[in-house]
Amino acid sequence: MLDKTEDVSVAADNWLVQFEDALASTDDVLLKPLFHPESYWRDVLALSWNIQTVNRAFAILDELPAHARHSAPHDFRIDADRAAPRRVMRAGTNTIEAIFKFETSIGRGHGIVRLIPDAADDNRLKAWTLLTALEELKGFEEQRGSTRPRGQAYSRDFRGPNWLDQRKTSAEYADRDPVVLVVGGGQAGLSIAARLKQLGIDTLIVDREARIGDNWRKRYHALTLHNQVQVNHLPYMPFPPNWPVYIPKDKLANWFESYVDAMELNFWTGTDFQSGSYDDAQGRWNVVLRRADGTTREMRPRHVVMATGVSGIPNLPSIPSLKNFAGKIVHSSRYEDGEDWSGKRALVIGTGNSGHDIAQDLHSSGADVTLIQRSPTLITNIEPSAQLAYAAYNEGTLDDNDLIAASMPLTLARRSHMLMTEQSKELDKDLLEGLRRVGFKLDFGDGETGWQFKYLTRGGGYYFNVGCSDLVVGGAIKLKQFSDIETFVSDGARLTSGDTVRADLIVLATGYRPQEELVRKLFGETMAARVGPIWGFGEGQELRNMYTRTPQPGLWFIAGSLAQCRINSLYLALQIKAIEEGLLPRDVGPRANLA
Repeated sequence: MLDKTEDVSVAADNWLVQFEDALASTDDVLLKPLFHPESYWRDVLALSWNIQTVNRAFAILDELPAHARHSAPHDFRIDADRAAPRRVMRAGTNTIEAIFKFETSIGRGHGIVRLIPDAADDNRLKAWTLLTALEELKGFEEQRGSTRPRGQAYSRDFRGPNWLDQRKTSAEYADRDPVVLVVGGGQAGLSIAARLKQLGIDTLIVDREARIGDNWRKRYHALTLHNQVQVNHLPYMPFPPNWPVYIPKDKLANWFESYVDAMELNFWTGTDFQSGSYDDAQGRWNVVLRRADGTTREMRPRHVVMATGVSGIPNLPSIPSLKNFAGKIVHSSRYEDGEDWSGKRALVIGTGNSGHDIAQDLHSSGADVTLIQRSPTLITNIEPSAQLAYAAYNEGTLDDNDLIAASMPLTLARRSHMLMTEQSKELDKDLLEGLRRVGFKLDFGDGETGWQFKYLTRGGGYYFNVGCSDLVVGGAIKLKQFSDIETFVSDGARLTSGDTVRADLIVLATGYRPQEELVRKLFGETMAARVGPIWGFGEGQELRNMYTRTPQPGLWFIAGSLAQCRINSLYLALQIKAIEEGLLPRDVGPRANLA
């Protein structure tokens, strides 16, 4: 057992020394005693230039040495500036966890090793999980801290352009094209643009909204984030310490404006990305942008980053009889406020976060609301249940917690969320029983892996209860099943029972179309087929085509929560920088390695 082992720091140090010696040796057999049979190696660019996970010791021993010969990893050591080695529980397993740093032939990185005893080998401590993650490229470090720009203090040209003049010129792009064009100005677009800025990559964000932050500002009136403030910082600029635990959408939108200004990001509002084609010979895109004044601008960036989010094109389900309805129909993405519907009747179709929040907003405004459930939905109270996934962010540093989040292989992440789901079901027992009594259909995700994996696989299908479920249980908000609707009529929905649920408003809280449909719309069928599915997990153990090179050179995708964008924007930016500096080929290739 772990409590019979030597000091955890000594154990971690000893493992790292043996690991480095084994990697440096030509005898691959030296690695075998270091990995538990049920082990996992997740590499994020550091050794393989891929974001990949390898399961089980035999597969790791087959793959790791080849990558090590190319990347020459060395100088593995416990990082004294990070959390000290410690005993923790991860995915239901007691383990020694240690954060280390290391170097390769071209970069520096951080990693995490977790050690557990191997009962089949006299309880010898072996690696259960190993993360190796690239953090910076040698000679191309971020421009911050001791390497921050000097500015004009000692080299001012009193007759030349000042800082503001230079910023305006930079953002106009009158005489140049950006190296990277980022499409979408939410947390994904801001995160990757900020990372690229720090790496000296000329980057322009374009967004169709009229004002920075409108992608949050224009959402429904009562919206706040459903996870807590300590999880949601953008890169380089944490939220002030006096901010509320749950951030209101307008406060976040205004912060986005401040962030763009403070980080000196080039951002064109009111700009619609209309089309793009790739010039293979030149290694550049031909893109057409439509500006707010109706003019068009053609650009030839080397990279296009799609940062339009998991929630892109609204999903408008085919309901033929809906055309019979004489009232107003609006998708949840266009719903703003319930005040105009006081004293009126509303049907909200869809029981995810948006559907519940909109139903509660309408009810609070004095509307008579019926929630229509189309499919079973995961329900969890916002506290404490929904926050269990973020427990690590309540202690330690943001950098350590982001690394811990990046270190969990898919198999163990699923196991962790299964355990959390069981815990949340017990915590929410009374609520769930009440929902069942009124006919609400519940589920808890594929394999009972909970809301996080619903988000990662389909982008929704759950609700963090902030009161709407209680209103449904109490009957203040009525509930009907979509399967009970025979047809829509001019004044509402006629049920199979013959009754009519009357309505003045129908809100379609029916989610969004897959991102590949946006690729098809903007770039054409051929390119969409080349790229393939985006988001969710396929045969591999990583999100498909996210944060990494895709089958289409120069086309990248970033999406997700603020935390996901903060963490993965670093890795996406490092790949673009490496390509620009000739360290990484543009094409994905069969299996590109560090040279």
